[in-house]
Amino acid sequence: MKVLIVGGGGREHSLAWKISQSPYADELFVAPGNAGIVDIAKTVDIPQTDLRALASFAEQNSIDLTVVGPEDALANGIADYFSKRGLAVFGPSQKAAQIEASKVFAKDFMKRYNIPTASYVIYDEPEGAVKFVEDHEFPIVIKTDGLAGGKGAIVAHDIEEARDAIVHMMIERTWGDAGKTVIIEEYLEGTEISILAMTDGDNAVILQPAQDYKRAYEGNSGPNTGGMGCIAPHPLFDETLKKIALDEVIQPAIDGLKYIGSPFKGILYAGIMLTKSGPQVLEFNCRFGDPETQAILPLLKSDLLEMMLFALENRILEADTEWLDKKTVCVVMTSGGYPKRYKKGYPITGIAELQKESNKHSLVFHAGTALRGDSVITNGGRVLNVVGIGNSFSTAAENAYVAVRKIDFEKSFYRSDIAEGYK
Repeated sequence: MKVLIVGGGGREHSLAWKISQSPYADELFVAPGNAGIVDIAKTVDIPQTDLRALASFAEQNSIDLTVVGPEDALANGIADYFSKRGLAVFGPSQKAAQIEASKVFAKDFMKRYNIPTASYVIYDEPEGAVKFVEDHEFPIVIKTDGLAGGKGAIVAHDIEEARDAIVHMMIERTWGDAGKTVIIEEYLEGTEISILAMTDGDNAVILQPAQDYKRAYEGNSGPNTGGMGCIAPHPLFDETLKKIALDEVIQPAIDGLKYIGSPFKGILYAGIMLTKSGPQVLEFNCRFGDPETQAILPLLKSDLLEMMLFALENRILEADTEWLDKKTVCVVMTSGGYPKRYKKGYPITGIAELQKESNKHSLVFHAGTALRGDSVITNGGRVLNVVGIGNSFSTAAENAYVAVRKIDFEKSFYRSDIAEGYK
């Protein structure tokens, strides 16, 4: 098979790494890719948002399957467009992708189909939103309706933070039209779990669950980011919780989307908070998580490409899904200043030396990197995803941080407490 992966981050690098291991994958292309992906696939200089150019490339190169990584491409209807041109694609339709692209749609959908989630109100003008928070207890969560690269959710601990969040979203439009409407919802306390399920539109298999570290600084403090690290499998996830997640969250969502004429084929991701009153859904995503995918895929023994083909043929329950009895810890190395302002273009050293060691205990997935001549340089906020593998979380974390300390670029920053407290 010839396979095209759409995207250019750490998620897409890990997808390319795993799919390249499949005996079905003869040729692998990634658009636009990054400096690390060039070692395992041919990169194609087409933006992930240029649906017409991507489809034309797929036609001209006889691509058998296109795997879509980023949410913006799915929200823009890449799966519908490819399907209309007779091209096979792994990812949900634009209508089904609303479950991530619009938090208003998602919250109303969950309410309609009795999927447990926090209570909420919706505002499309700032005055009403400010009045509501002035009369409400704190903390409280304020979210943009639309996509904001994982940064459109703010936990406000007092009225000043709440007002600032509303101003940034609705008046200053920090995240563009994504903040035209906001959701204000109840703050949930507990432990967060990322659950990714591969679904064929009728049934689903749950992948290894993960724990994402979204806050920028140690001790889960600072602003929300796209993810500063991740561990898998989640230490608190057991067979009982797996059954609850499937019966009360994943399957009702699949059934509900099918009922409204939007059958979901692809990866349905549920961010769940384990509260004292049981699991509550924080959000749904319509694709592989980032950086969850980088932590999950090194644990998968089975053929990912084959699993995707089973899902597309409405036979996901027949797919082979075996997992290694290991733990992974992913540490995200970022540009100094992320998630706010940061500079690009700094040379990165140490990766080539790590790869020469043929170390089975760590992997390096490129996220925001590019090539300048023969040199790898920084080209984004989240630069590298360094994954440690071990029989325990402590060993996996040690392997990850040993590798991290061998890599260097100017103003690099990472959290030093990923997996802290887990054995």
